[in-house]
Amino acid sequence: MSRLRRLAVLATAAIMPALGLTLASTTAASAAPNFQVPFKCGVTVTAATFSGHNPANSVDFQKSGITGMPVLVAAPGTVTRVENLGSASYGRWIEVDHGGGWRTRYAHLSRQDVSVGQSLGAAKQIGLAGGTGNVSGPHLHFEENLNGVTQKAVLNGVAVPYYAHKDFTSKNGCGGNPYTAEEACGDGFSVIDQQNVGTSGTTYLLYNASTKQNCVTTLKSVSLGTASPVSAFLEVQGSARVTDSGNFTYYAGPVKKVAGSTCVKWGGSVGSSSYESPFEHCG
Repeated sequence: MSRLRRLAVLATAAIMPALGLTLASTTAASAAPNFQVPFKCGVTVTAATFSGHNPANSVDFQKSGITGMPVLVAAPGTVTRVENLGSASYGRWIEVDHGGGWRTRYAHLSRQDVSVGQSLGAAKQIGLAGGTGNVSGPHLHFEENLNGVTQKAVLNGVAVPYYAHKDFTSKNGCGGNPYTAEEACGDGFSVIDQQNVGTSGTTYLLYNASTKQNCVTTLKSVSLGTASPVSAFLEVQGSARVTDSGNFTYYAGPVKKVAGSTCVKWGGSVGSSSYESPFEHCG
């Protein structure tokens, strides 16, 4: 998984560092948060998508006995709308702003537990599922919207299929970093070394045999979902060090450089704790 799926919780002016992107990046404005299944940890629901669904690409979460089930925010953000349309349209519904143009909507709720302007942390309960509005049966209508356009949903890095029904088991609020080092660095990379960064996280060195690239990422284990200082660096012997450092919600990096047979120095930090390797992994 690339940095494009890192979760941003800051206002627009802080979106780019929250995602670990440089000012030169052209993708920061559309970087997607790591949206989670909007139900409690361990709950399995069916994500149903339909041709002709309004709006297109929205998802209906279905489950026997879903009425009254707690609905959790899919990613940290700020509540922008809390509406009650009665027996029409969405019925009771909520909209949450996640920054960078991304908003989520949760409709047909039986109860709303938040107010406009409220700041929401990861896995915060926002209401209860139900069957309000114009529905044929209880379910949770869910949208991932970018600049007002509903996108094909992705839940914890897994694309929802269109048009089909697929079961998803929620990892929302389960604890622990929802990312792996392999997801941060992308396809083809495998971990070849790792070191704890105090008790606050782990920094990883990965290698892609096809491209001869090394990759370093530092994953937090504290303050997850909240932007806080994290860094990752990679130095190929004889070349300048490359560092990704800033306030990130889940990880720093990925930092990548080609080093097929050249020694590398690598490491990272979380808060005041840091790790720096000697030159190693030389062949």
